[in-house]
Amino acid sequence: MELFWILLFSSVYPLAWSQGVYAPANAQIVHSGAACNVKDDNISERIYTIKEGDTLVLQCIVKGHPRPQVRWTKTAGSASDKFQETSIYNETLRIEGIQRVQGGRYYCKAENGVGVAAIKSIRVDVQYLDTPVLTVHQTISDVRGSYYQEKTVFLRCTVNSNPPARFIWKRGSMLIEQSKDNGVDIYEPLYTQGETKVLKLKNLRPKDFADYTCQVSVRNVCNIEDKSVTFRLTNATTPPMIRLSVNDTVVVDPGQDVLLTCEVIAGYPLPTVTWSRYPGSLPLSAQVRGATLILRAVTPADAGFYNCTAVNNVGNPARKNINLVVRTMGNLTFQITPDSNKDSETIQMGRDLKLSCHVDATPQDKVNYTWYKNGAPVFNSDNLILLRSDPDMAPGTSSLEIVDMKFRDLATYSCVANFPGSRVPELRVDVNISQNSVSPPVLSVPPGGQVVSVREGGNAELVCLVVDGKPRPPILWSRLEKDLLMPSGVATVETPDGRLRLKNVSRDMMGTYRCQTAQYNGLNIKRREAQVQLNVQYPPIVSPVFEDKRSRNNQMMTLRCTVLRSNPLRLTDIRWFRNGEQIRTPTADSKEIPELKFKLEPTGNGSYECRVSNSAGTSTCKFNVSAKPYNAEFYFDTPNPVRVLKGNNYSYILQWTQKDPKATDPIIGYWINIRKNKQTLLSRQIDLKGKEPESGVLMSHTISDLRIPLSYEVQLAPITTYSTGDYVSRIVQYSEPYTYPRPSDHVCGFEDERICGFSQDRSDVFDWTRQNYLTQNPKRSANTGPETDRSGTKEGYYMYIEASRPRAQGDKARLLSPLFNVTSVRGPKGSGRITYCVAFYYHMKGKHIGTLNVLLRVRSIASVDSLVWTKSGHQGPEWKKAFFDVSPSGPFQIVFEGIRGPSFEGDIAIDDVSITLGKCKQENTVASAGKTVLIGGSHSLPLASWLTFGLSCFLSLLYR
Repeated sequence: MELFWILLFSSVYPLAWSQGVYAPANAQIVHSGAACNVKDDNISERIYTIKEGDTLVLQCIVKGHPRPQVRWTKTAGSASDKFQETSIYNETLRIEGIQRVQGGRYYCKAENGVGVAAIKSIRVDVQYLDTPVLTVHQTISDVRGSYYQEKTVFLRCTVNSNPPARFIWKRGSMLIEQSKDNGVDIYEPLYTQGETKVLKLKNLRPKDFADYTCQVSVRNVCNIEDKSVTFRLTNATTPPMIRLSVNDTVVVDPGQDVLLTCEVIAGYPLPTVTWSRYPGSLPLSAQVRGATLILRAVTPADAGFYNCTAVNNVGNPARKNINLVVRTMGNLTFQITPDSNKDSETIQMGRDLKLSCHVDATPQDKVNYTWYKNGAPVFNSDNLILLRSDPDMAPGTSSLEIVDMKFRDLATYSCVANFPGSRVPELRVDVNISQNSVSPPVLSVPPGGQVVSVREGGNAELVCLVVDGKPRPPILWSRLEKDLLMPSGVATVETPDGRLRLKNVSRDMMGTYRCQTAQYNGLNIKRREAQVQLNVQYPPIVSPVFEDKRSRNNQMMTLRCTVLRSNPLRLTDIRWFRNGEQIRTPTADSKEIPELKFKLEPTGNGSYECRVSNSAGTSTCKFNVSAKPYNAEFYFDTPNPVRVLKGNNYSYILQWTQKDPKATDPIIGYWINIRKNKQTLLSRQIDLKGKEPESGVLMSHTISDLRIPLSYEVQLAPITTYSTGDYVSRIVQYSEPYTYPRPSDHVCGFEDERICGFSQDRSDVFDWTRQNYLTQNPKRSANTGPETDRSGTKEGYYMYIEASRPRAQGDKARLLSPLFNVTSVRGPKGSGRITYCVAFYYHMKGKHIGTLNVLLRVRSIASVDSLVWTKSGHQGPEWKKAFFDVSPSGPFQIVFEGIRGPSFEGDIAIDDVSITLGKCKQENTVASAGKTVLIGGSHSLPLASWLTFGLSCFLSLLYR
């Protein structure tokens, strides 16, 4: 076993360093579900195409230390970048039986609390094809006066699909082609977005009476089969017509059965009748028998609009609505209004008096009110005036006005409300009018009740009493602050006795409550009003609730418990405890922040508590004080950690960092346990040999003699002179070591869709595009980009960057070669690093050409990029060759980086890339589509090369 140290660094992705950690970087989304296709669009976003009903599986691969937490979120479309509130915390997103509404942009967001979160998105495109709907519409118009009529039929076929469907019309089994039949038109109506096709039959002919089929297809995308619908057109084809067996409005008593029949009186083919209800769905007790809807023992909840719809796909559906009203009668209230013209609040002889009666009923306008005086019916007279609907009161209110009141008018008046001819019970209210029975109310809050104090979680009673007045009205409670609702969620609460009872009181209920007399069931006069203050007491809110404190032994420590809020503010007690036993401390000032200072000795480790109290209760700050070191943090992004050994064994490179190694006594080593099936196979100490861990430093330890293909649990704990830290564990698994491709003499011309193992860099702004002459956009910019590939053939492919919109100046696109392993080839004895030759052709034509860079990316704990070749600006209309040597220190990739110039005439292309072992051979010329151009590189050729090139040119001319 061995231990070695590696410093983390990177020149590509800036990493945030804190206690040996770095922010998430290089997030990628990969798929393993039932994808139909995964491609990149021209805005550098991956598009995942899947069939509706299949399983979506997306995995987010991200690097970062400590291991990042991955959150999946979704937006419905490309216009919004706002995350939905619902999230899935997992590296893998799996949706069984995906539906069309679940398509959209999915975001993978990785965070580990360090630096900026890494975010990557992918657009999921759900493909589907519904069964089409075919409807028939017909028009009849006069032609040439009254000589004859022309009948035109429109067959309208509509379908929901993604992608847009292709439509095929057939008459019988024969395909209908507009160019071969003057009697038909096939067109797409405006604003239908490809979802509808219309077949127009002009001046209907005998042969037009036939079977018509609308067949829709998405061209077998995602193996979605074609679908079709057929309609038989005859001279009897007519749209539906219906009539109802009842009136448009049906009023019934609760408990009655209701029978609604929707009779079809016309329509061919025979229409289908359906019933629906608004709002809501049909009652659970509803029975539909053909065109009849039966409602048994209706209740007020069954009221609503019932809709009968008849459809036969000819013309528009026929619809009829029925408003079902179920009679109800609720609260019956009365009002006594003294002479309003005299601003009176009492009953006085010789003045007017009005008695009002109102019931909450359905239907309100069908309520009948009857007034009685001492049990005898009241009729209109000179001094008694009946108002069926009082315009000065709420709608549906009946009033009895007593004009110029006399002693004979002192009596008991009764108001009876009912529905004539209904079984709904009538309601009755009696009002006694006498000089002693009616007086204004007096509202009062009991002594000591102006402020009610209660502990949070308890119950409270707010009291406002009518201490005088007849009759005594109910009390209405509300919050003094207009924007605040009552605890029950309503604006006003009625209490018949003036007592507002609140349960499980919380601090957000604290405030001022207003009580008022109601203007009904009593005198209709100015409201009486009072206020009650609710004071909710709660224990102190402290910070921190819990804190893990680490320190070296024999160092001074300070623990603070800050009181954020408290009601009441005065603290009654502050006590400190260690491991449950009280610590004697000087009496603390309640106005200061409670704190405890002490020297941490080996016996002082443990749990500390600060208990802060007020009259409402006690809150606690908890501290875990320890000289134990923090936990080790495993590193999960080790490249190629598995090594195959002899005897069916393997070794594993375990890597980790130490969190805040300077916080405690020096760490001298680590305990490591290897476990299998909960049994410890190996336990030993890793000696650091006097070298302490450092922040930002990755430690490695090779575990040998593990059996293929078993997995193991590894436990790791840091050791100091005085103590051992807590163990952390992870699983190490055997996986086949990655086999690096070897550089060869093969030239990649990008002819295959797999582009020789090259890949797009997911951390750039946009992507390289594979193209040839036949796939070029006909609307492309004419003054930039190659016409053909390097060989001059129309079929040959190349890679290029598109400089047109939405690209902006400075946007970068990176294309990565496969990863090559330099350890697979050894150099000459005594030589240094292995040398490779990188060669390729480039095309940089256009007045807005930006820059083409070639980078050498060396793979280590973190990847490092270095610039090895560059060109900028217009380089002419021909393909040119570039080549150079590289000598990487480890596994490497070649990165082609295209940077967009100031405008759209700046396409850059590459072709015929090769990476071969050994130094590059100097070449004289290179053919490019029948032309000869000078070879190019980023560095000047040696003088000897120029002399050789000049001599060859001279000899060539001489022999001509």
